[in-house]
Amino acid sequence: MAVSHRQMPDGGWLSVHDDVTEKHRNEKQIAYMARHDALTDLPNRVRLRQHLEGLKAGARRGQSFSVLYLDLDHFKHVNDTLGHPIGDALLKAVACRLKECVRETDMIARLGGDEFAIILMAIGSHVEASVVAKRIVEAISLPFAVHEFQVTVGISVGIALSPADGTDPDELVKKADLALYRAKSEGRGAWHFFEPEMDARAQERRTLEVGLRQALGDGQIEVHYQPLVDRQGAVCCFEALARWRHPERGIIPPGDFIPVAEETGLIIPLGERVLRLACAKAVTWPDHIKIAVNLSPAQFKGSDLAPMIVSVLASTGLSARRLELEITESLFMKNHEDILATLHQLRGLGVRFSMDDFGTGYSSLSYLRRFPFDKIKIDRAFVKDITTGNDCVAIVRAVASLGRSFGIMIAAEGVETTEQLTRVREEGCEEVQGYLISPPLPADDVDGFLLARREGDRSAA
Repeated sequence: MAVSHRQMPDGGWLSVHDDVTEKHRNEKQIAYMARHDALTDLPNRVRLRQHLEGLKAGARRGQSFSVLYLDLDHFKHVNDTLGHPIGDALLKAVACRLKECVRETDMIARLGGDEFAIILMAIGSHVEASVVAKRIVEAISLPFAVHEFQVTVGISVGIALSPADGTDPDELVKKADLALYRAKSEGRGAWHFFEPEMDARAQERRTLEVGLRQALGDGQIEVHYQPLVDRQGAVCCFEALARWRHPERGIIPPGDFIPVAEETGLIIPLGERVLRLACAKAVTWPDHIKIAVNLSPAQFKGSDLAPMIVSVLASTGLSARRLELEITESLFMKNHEDILATLHQLRGLGVRFSMDDFGTGYSSLSYLRRFPFDKIKIDRAFVKDITTGNDCVAIVRAVASLGRSFGIMIAAEGVETTEQLTRVREEGCEEVQGYLISPPLPADDVDGFLLARREGDRSAA
């Protein structure tokens, strides 16, 4: 009861007694909801941070604890295929199973989506934290019975130790998140501890992302062209390769910025720019020379890829039959039907397709049955040792035989010596590409290269 007393003007007192039970209950419920996740009833990010703040003073005196950052593997697939109600039920089941993996003195929090965090009290060593992480990974990997479905997911874990990795709450969560990123990149269903160089790499990645956004707006992205030649040595195609001409760092190779572009979604505008520049350049070449452009699996996530390619072909005036799109085997590990529909739509326009880096991925022959590729490019890893390794010879020979059976042209990448050139041609490769022919050329050097090749052919004749 809330009681208040007020003196009256003409004497006496007014006493008010108010039942505030419901008000207090509502305020307590609101305070609870502000600090807990509505779905799993676990503490949320706000409560986690408050708890870490409370541990800061003890950590400065040497008291230890560990912060685990967890992310479910393949949870999006569950939501996409079975629906969000099943996904929500799965998250509740995961929360229950996580509680069985830790002590009552530890804290489990849901940070949002399929991300969780755990604070392990009085655990500050790699060995102790690894024992708990292993227990969690093994427990979550077991199948879940969710309504009428049996669902299997995994979990990846990043770990930061306090006070070794710091005492600031935000910093510890950030470091555990960086360790989680490493765990997922090295193979899902694993755990990894924070290492100081991770922070430096994260800063470098952030710098690259900011710079890449500016580069796309300032025209710093350019295209270099590496030729492919046929069995007679005539240029039949150029592969378009993205290069970033940084105003301070010079040329940045694609291996440094393409992964950042894929992770941030910048691969969409980047891919369109490369395609547009490449097609506009190819229009100026003789009609028999094609242009090959790599496509990232990330470019297939939306429904805009095919319309974008059609738009580029229309605006540049390049014939669809002169465009060759290179894709990797990893693309087919995604949504098969949507991807195949896009590929067939473009194939119907006359666009050609080649499978790049063949032999380094899953190399499933079902891909070749489900989609009619025009070309298979044998990865440079097999060409490199073809003159010394019998296993590489056998692989190249087998792929070439496969190509003949399917009516698919075979190209060899990474040819750097005359011995390699002779051998891949002996084994049946119809096209070759590599530094023996030419390194990737800036756009301004391509015309001179073609002229020199024609003059060389006339001299040889």
